[in-house]
Amino acid sequence: MLRELRPSLRMLAVLTLLTGIVYPSFVALVARVAFAHAAGGSLIVDGGRVVGSEHLGQAFADSGRFWSRPSATGVPYDASASTGSNLGPLNADLFAAIRARVAALRAADPGNAAPVPADLVTASASGLDPDISPAAARYQAARIARVRGLSPARVHTLIAAHLEGRTFGVLGEERVNVLELNRALDQAAPRGASR
Repeated sequence: MLRELRPSLRMLAVLTLLTGIVYPSFVALVARVAFAHAAGGSLIVDGGRVVGSEHLGQAFADSGRFWSRPSATGVPYDASASTGSNLGPLNADLFAAIRARVAALRAADPGNAAPVPADLVTASASGLDPDISPAAARYQAARIARVRGLSPARVHTLIAAHLEGRTFGVLGEERVNVLELNRALDQAAPRGASR
């Protein structure tokens, strides 16, 4: 019986080595060489300090910063708990959450009577989305201009400069990366705002 099992055990060892160690190591090496930034987490470094990733959202609560989409994760933007809320469109908890988010946006900018863009009050499917729509960024522009002491036109210029088009010209929608926009805002009108 052992003679019958030996070829199977050898094949198991060889395939485990090839598919469990050699191939993943090769793919990781190619990724590190050919796509170093992406393979390293697409980290954004400012002054020698990692301030975030291009692909993971962050919670910005300061009224002088652009706010991200709400996060459906238990701890906001916790990548280890990536999830949507899984609340259906008729769920009372979803309506309550949206009403609370709209109220918070209205309280932060009482003079803004414009309709609140949906992505400012609903979480993305992953709960980690780093982008908002151009409409969501423009909705917040007046508040940011007032708090930062900038002209609304200057804030709109920053938004336009950070507008990203559709992927390959056809996939997805236009978007603005909130972290990058806030970094540009900090350069345009520095202040000691907390994240």
